[in-house]
Amino acid sequence: MTAVESRPAGVVGTTPARRPLGARVGAFVALTKPRIIELLLITTVPVMFLAQRGVPDLLLVLWVVIGGYLSAGGANALNMYIDRDIDAVMTRTERRPLVTGMVSPREALVFGIALAIGSTVWLGLLVNALAAGLALTALLFYVFVYTLGLKRRTAQNIVWGGIAGCMPVFVGWAAVTNTVSWSALVLFLVIFFWTPPHYWPLSMKVRDDYARAGVPMLPVIKGNLAVARQIVAYSWVMVLVSLALWPLAHTSWLYPVSAVLLGAFWLKEAHGLHARAKAGLVGAKLKEMRLFHWSITYLTLLFVVIAVDPFIP
Repeated sequence: MTAVESRPAGVVGTTPARRPLGARVGAFVALTKPRIIELLLITTVPVMFLAQRGVPDLLLVLWVVIGGYLSAGGANALNMYIDRDIDAVMTRTERRPLVTGMVSPREALVFGIALAIGSTVWLGLLVNALAAGLALTALLFYVFVYTLGLKRRTAQNIVWGGIAGCMPVFVGWAAVTNTVSWSALVLFLVIFFWTPPHYWPLSMKVRDDYARAGVPMLPVIKGNLAVARQIVAYSWVMVLVSLALWPLAHTSWLYPVSAVLLGAFWLKEAHGLHARAKAGLVGAKLKEMRLFHWSITYLTLLFVVIAVDPFIP
């Protein structure tokens, strides 16, 4: 596997002659990757309820949500700016704003930097310096460590690059307490071990896209069976780590029961994918996207429980 720089780059679209205002606004929103940010906010807000052991200041929640969106949006815009060449040769990304020319590279760069600066100032003034610093650290890690350093060089890209996606739990906890606790660290580790088995099924589905772009995602480097084995290993660690929150945060019975049930269903799906890969099934029969979709449901439900648990006697 060679680095992207050593292969012909895709053709990035030229700026369209007509760029309607509505389409332009939509394109800039698309640069922030709203669907990814939804997951980040799902892991931020419930942590604020847990840290408060009840309902946090709702105005503070609003400030964190806005600042978190701007920060993650800036990171995503800069990611699209850097990856515009590989986006142009991948089917699933060929309609992104920089590829179609709806947004120019310079506009995306300025937009991303503006969001990075604006979000840091916003969180620093309206939340606290620790939350602002943690959000900025996540942004810089995603841009410089993952996008520029890991993504095109190693199959471990999503493993270590996923650290950026773990940081929102620290931001949420710090927003309420102005500290970072062991409970927050456990949730950080849950997301850390969740990220690879969440993303690898999707990259199995679109491995040809990544191969064509020269991105060494694990399914491109290894066969489906090897990837499925790692998915099972990470899944077991994730479920076990999730149970550590029970004694550390002194949760009610709701959290451990929910973590066990949700984790059991996750492990069923992970082992099912492994069994299908071991049997040599490919294409639609591999059903790798079942785990990908369940992973989103799992994370959402687990963090909803985290938000509700402080209200359980």
